[in-house]
Amino acid sequence: MSKPALMSLQQTLKKCFQGLENNRKVWKCALDECTPLMESLGNLAEQLIALSHVQIANTPLSSFPELEERLRFKLVLEVDTVLGKVNEKMSSLQSIRDAISNHVTGVLQLYEQNTDTLDLVTVTERSPIAPSVADMLEWLQDAERHYRQQFLRRKMLLQTLRANDLSLLESAAKKWQSMESPSEEEHITDTLFKVSFFMESQ
Repeated sequence: MSKPALMSLQQTLKKCFQGLENNRKVWKCALDECTPLMESLGNLAEQLIALSHVQIANTPLSSFPELEERLRFKLVLEVDTVLGKVNEKMSSLQSIRDAISNHVTGVLQLYEQNTDTLDLVTVTERSPIAPSVADMLEWLQDAERHYRQQFLRRKMLLQTLRANDLSLLESAAKKWQSMESPSEEEHITDTLFKVSFFMESQ
């Protein structure tokens, strides 16, 4: 067993978990900012549906020329604006996902480069303050997979949304909300708790 290789791997693991903890907070903030935007899309869809059901020609507003077209144009423009803001948040989520992936890829590459000097006993050994290297690598891969899948699902939903597909816009907020995975987030919270002593150790 190579002591320097193990120490180097442990230091990289600490940085990786620290990166996961920091990025996770930023991810949550970005998602929280998306919620009112998705709800806004639903509200705009409802207004567009209501507008299509109103016969303006049969109301006192009929004296305003092209009122329905103007209102529709304004609402559609607002839908595009909100979608633009959600896509900006998706860029933030993509950056976070990439950062987590890069951290995990880096630590896995370091492990693979040192497999010759790290025997099975070393990588599966636990101590009172540290989980085994094997466990930590597995947890990091689980976390990376979670954020990658979360990003892809949300991206696919956004790609289906169009200003003229009102039923999809109306249900977008609920679909967006349903993609949350509390059990996976709980698993990551549990993981960060398990490595807390290890991260603080010298």
